[in-house]
Amino acid sequence: MCRNIKTLANFEPPATDDEVRAAALQFVRKLSGTTHPSRANEAAFHRAVEEVTAAARVLLDSIDTKAPARSREEEIRKARVRSAKRFGERRPAPPA
Repeated sequence: MCRNIKTLANFEPPATDDEVRAAALQFVRKLSGTTHPSRANEAAFHRAVEEVTAAARVLLDSIDTKAPARSREEEIRKARVRSAKRFGERRPAPPA
């Protein structure tokens, strides 16, 4: 699956329409294997993005969870800690 697609469910504040569309765009790009469709496929590509966006919005609006809403700032902080732990030790020191 696309690593760039972010989890959008159960956040406070809820995911914006722009975030949902960006995730849909990444998904359609992954499925189609292209970031910029040819002119022949442009209409189908954009239609797919709009349909996936609509389906994703329906899903996000329908999910019912008992878990407390997550904080975007806290999730960003956790991701930075994971990244530093994963990549911080592997990068070679800059030349002196």
